[in-house]
Amino acid sequence: MNSQPVPADWITTPITTDILRGALDLQHTEHGVLPHRLPAWARQQIPDGQLAMAEAQPSGVRLVFRTRATTMELDVLPTKIAYVGAPPRPDGVYDLLVDGRLTGRAIAPGGNVLTVDMSTGSTVTRPGDVSTVRFADLSADLKDVEIWLTFREVTELVTLRTNAPVEPASDRGRGVWLHHGSSISHGSDAESPTTTWPALAASRGDVDLINLGFGGSALLDPFVARAMRDTPATMISVKIGINLVNTDLMRLRAFGPAVHGFLDTIRDRHPATPLLVVSPVLCPIHENVPGPSAPDLTNLVAGKVQFRATGDPSDGTRLTLSIIREELSRIAAQRAVDDLNLHYLDGRRLYGEKDFAELPLPDQLHPDAATHRRIGERFAAMMFGDGGAFSAKSV
Repeated sequence: MNSQPVPADWITTPITTDILRGALDLQHTEHGVLPHRLPAWARQQIPDGQLAMAEAQPSGVRLVFRTRATTMELDVLPTKIAYVGAPPRPDGVYDLLVDGRLTGRAIAPGGNVLTVDMSTGSTVTRPGDVSTVRFADLSADLKDVEIWLTFREVTELVTLRTNAPVEPASDRGRGVWLHHGSSISHGSDAESPTTTWPALAASRGDVDLINLGFGGSALLDPFVARAMRDTPATMISVKIGINLVNTDLMRLRAFGPAVHGFLDTIRDRHPATPLLVVSPVLCPIHENVPGPSAPDLTNLVAGKVQFRATGDPSDGTRLTLSIIREELSRIAAQRAVDDLNLHYLDGRRLYGEKDFAELPLPDQLHPDAATHRRIGERFAAMMFGDGGAFSAKSV
């Protein structure tokens, strides 16, 4: 445990939902609280450890408050991921925004370590210590503060300390964007939590983000649709496709009805909310070759994890990205006849062939930091700009 003495004049503020944004639940733990991006009832229906881990990694989750504090510390217990045979991954980054501007970045060394053997799928967890994320030398003016949690590590929040009182931030009346997608939406290899493509797009659109991007787990699960149905939102988007291909989870016959059911559930309580269906961005290995994806361990020792497609392209019942885009376009057009607030975006408009030539996917599946910026900026321009599905005139 962190044993540094706490100055007597510092204030400890309970971490509650009053100062937490982007999470749908807050679980009390032995050490503090654990933000979740799915509610407890939905977590009981999760069928695998991948989604259980992903939803507890706080992509888009941030502490938001007003204070005159010049120094603040956040004690956290992160759970980091390591791969057998590969160099250690870098520590997750925490971003500090002051009055909407990036003011500081920090990491939390230490913590638990979950080691994954990609050749067998087995995992081992090594317990670790609480670490402290510290930001100092801030203005003493009253300011709005946001501490964005790392998107790549399950993170228990232990203690928030400041050298001035903290109060919940005032409601700015901004719209709420509820988004669901895969690891690309989760953050993949973005530079930091405020530079994942959804976080960048939300900043440019001046909306509050609830990011239900789950690495490896955008699989049209009904409990995710019900969680979205029950979450207040001004605008909603669902990015569907890549995980259904790279897990080889579903055949063509099941795909269309599953998409309809997912959208129907959201519409149960969001009947007129702008709803955007986004097809996959370009991913050459799976454009015309179905899954499953398999790790290519050739360059693992050099720190490079890459993937390859292993499915049979001659089997027309299996899903590829090309087939999914055709189906999603057809389904969106069919539904839009009666649902004037439903929209469709071909993901290749966010990242297509020319982008791949300039900014290839380093592991054949996930975009790098520069590509996250490009996707976020394009999405914001198209969807939040004039005439976009999420523009002020549309919501």
